[in-house]
Amino acid sequence: MALQEKLAIASDHAGLDLKSSLVRSLAEQGFEVMDLGTHSTESVDYPDYAAAVADAIRDGQAQRGILICGSGIGISIAANRHPGIRAALCHDTTSARLARQHNDANVLALGARLIGPQVAEDCVLAFLSTPFEGGRHLRRVEKLG
Repeated sequence: MALQEKLAIASDHAGLDLKSSLVRSLAEQGFEVMDLGTHSTESVDYPDYAAAVADAIRDGQAQRGILICGSGIGISIAANRHPGIRAALCHDTTSARLARQHNDANVLALGARLIGPQVAEDCVLAFLSTPFEGGRHLRRVEKLG
């Protein structure tokens, strides 16, 4: 995990509080965090925020991303529609670690209504500290396009 790694993070209105908490925590740990919104509890459309993170990664402004909505499902589906994005919806540190280790996921999706802030922070740390294993997994990841 490179401390100079730039992360893009975004959420819809349901994920705002969790996103704000993660932004503070990541900044305290030395990560450069691009907070791409939303910044209020007014209802918004999660695909717009998935697109913002996908664009930041595609354009090289960020190496990896974190997306949050109520369940994490919609925002992960939206993110995976973008070329080059491998978003993984995770609910625990094991799934976050395996998303990186076996799938080379570059976006972590979280459900704010399904996990608490400590579990979310643990997932983020597992996601950011786990390298892609490569080997037999590389061939499979390459088939994802």
